[in-house]
Amino acid sequence: MVTPDYIESGRAHSLQDKEIPPYVTIFRIHGPLLFGMTDKVAGITDDLERLAPIVIVRLRNMTAIDATGIRALEELANELAASGRTLVLCGAREQPSAVMRAASFPEHIGELNVCPDIESALRRAAEIHRHAAV
Repeated sequence: MVTPDYIESGRAHSLQDKEIPPYVTIFRIHGPLLFGMTDKVAGITDDLERLAPIVIVRLRNMTAIDATGIRALEELANELAASGRTLVLCGAREQPSAVMRAASFPEHIGELNVCPDIESALRRAAEIHRHAAV
């Protein structure tokens, strides 16, 4: 049942009422990120120059991940870092989150760069941006 509480709890995940700052580029992954499907991630860095300094990847609709998907995210993080950019992930469901933790992926990009929702990811991006400006 859709209730006022249900609607309110979903606000942290919605982009509709959020301002996206110019130092952020947002992508989303829908469906599983498994062997043979990693092209979903590979295309993000095709044109690095068009990306903002902070890249947020929303995982709210990513239903599953395997070791190949983890490797694709690691490669993405490495390419972004090599270009001076930061990767922030947000909204991972239970299975992808557990697999990423088991593979120590949060340590790869920094624990603070794995956020529960887009709202917290945007706050993290603002913090990264402030520290970079100092």
